[in-house]
Amino acid sequence: MKSGKIPNQVLQVGLVFLIVGATMILVRQRFIPESFGELGHYRADAVEVNASHEIQFAGWQACAECHDDVVATKNSSFHRTLSCETCHGPAAEHAREEAEEDPPLPTGKELCLTCHRYLVSRPTGFPQIIEDRHEPAKACHSCHDPHDPVPSERPESCAGCHATISRVIAVSHHAPLDCEVCHEAEPEHFLRPRAHLPRKPFERDFCGNCHAAGIETPANFRGVDLTALDIPKIEQDTHGGTLLCWQCHYQHSPEAR
Repeated sequence: MKSGKIPNQVLQVGLVFLIVGATMILVRQRFIPESFGELGHYRADAVEVNASHEIQFAGWQACAECHDDVVATKNSSFHRTLSCETCHGPAAEHAREEAEEDPPLPTGKELCLTCHRYLVSRPTGFPQIIEDRHEPAKACHSCHDPHDPVPSERPESCAGCHATISRVIAVSHHAPLDCEVCHEAEPEHFLRPRAHLPRKPFERDFCGNCHAAGIETPANFRGVDLTALDIPKIEQDTHGGTLLCWQCHYQHSPEAR
């Protein structure tokens, strides 16, 4: 190699950097808006674009100006987190008294089923129905006030809302136990479940009432005769260390692991 001559490797690396740099400039000019970065990591022109859109939603506060009694009822019900326009559609024109027609009143089931159709992925206790089995010939509003949708009658059992858990317990060792054996629920829970949540056990000693060795099985534990059941016993002081029982055993199907 002659003195002063740049190695080919250096030239090749430099060419790569040159191509990459030119490509980035072209991409910046072609794909990145000029206003990008003026307001942080955003396109500043988006503010003007959004402001130019026609306003379609009025907000529940506008509805309350004329329908304060209905809004007050809704805001204290299970539907308090929903805006009026969630069910009645955009109402900006109606609020300005420019619309020729009033907002639509849902009369069928389909809108309600958007939230209340049975899906196993929905939270336990969330009101769900199977539309072909739950009053298929009736519209929802014939039994439930949409602004205060409390159940029309108290469910006969916990399975009314907790069907999945009920089916699991039915084939488990805990099948002879009523839900109230482990969960204390106020009567109001059956009408306003989320406002009156049932209490759950939080200590190992609760399970020890039935499963701890050396403790006599109670003849009547919260209304259930346990002496007729073949209950497995464990040394509670040593079994599982400091772990809680339900960290190893699923309460509703407590097979040993």
